Amino acid sequence: MPGLLYSFVARDTIVLAEYSAIQGNFRTVAQECLSNAKITDERFTITSDAYTFNFLVSNGYTFLVVADEAYGRQIPFAYLERLRDAFVEKYGDKGRTAAEDSLNNTFGSTIQKQIQYCIEHPEEISKMAQVQRKVEEVKGVMMQNVEQVLVRGERLDVLVDRTDDLRDQAQQFQRQGTKLRKRMWWQNFRMKIILAAVVVVLVVVIFLLACYSGGRNCTKTGSNNTAPAPAGQNNLAADNNVVPGGVSMPEQTASALVPAAAPAAPQGATIPTQVPAAATPAASQG
Repeated sequence: MPGLLYSFVARDTIVLAEYSAIQGNFRTVAQECLSNAKITDERFTITSDAYTFNFLVSNGYTFLVVADEAYGRQIPFAYLERLRDAFVEKYGDKGRTAAEDSLNNTFGSTIQKQIQYCIEHPEEISKMAQVQRKVEEVKGVMMQNVEQVLVRGERLDVLVDRTDDLRDQAQQFQRQGTKLRKRMWWQNFRMKIILAAVVVVLVVVIFLLACYSGGRNCTKTGSNNTAPAPAGQNNLAADNNVVPGGVSMPEQTASALVPAAAPAAPQGATIPTQVPAAATPAASQG
């Protein structure tokens, strides 16, 4: 059954801890590979016979796992990621001063457990490896973009300066927009005032033309324009207001003294002539 056969943790070429599922010279071959290989990548694989030597280099440590060639690359590197995290969590920088094979007793069992877990849960490890691979791909794309930006000379300080310039321009544009809005409002307000004044002037002109055209004067009162009454009517009014003794009285009183008209006599009857008693003294005084 294909699987993970051998694994170790080393500092440069010094092996700190190892575990082997089968007998073999895997350690010697791995050390020779490390001595002869020009390490330029964080992870790389060397094939020998029917086995793959998978290396993960991180923070000065080298993590190795030997697997059957039919086992692929995905699960071995997922195992190395787990092994690295476990080693850093447990030892950190203590491994930088550790002697050769000094961590076998304390970390060898951990290597064995990680190998067994990956063999027993290949689907989970495979999914984790896929996610990790996608993350690495995104990371690689981002690094390429950053490198391209650096090649074009777009430094971070330049971007910051451009951001500041854009912010200043936005603030200036906002101030100019506020001033323009106020100026337009005052222009509209003045236009409304001018239109109102023009309307008032037109109304006054139309009123004056209608009031004083043709010799008319509509500002005089109605009593001055009334025509005088005939002289006879004035005298009659005066006579009606005079009572015996030369005392004038109101029109209502004078009209009350006038006797009512006699009822109409039947046809053929003679109407006797009668002089009012109140009128005789007035005639004698005259």
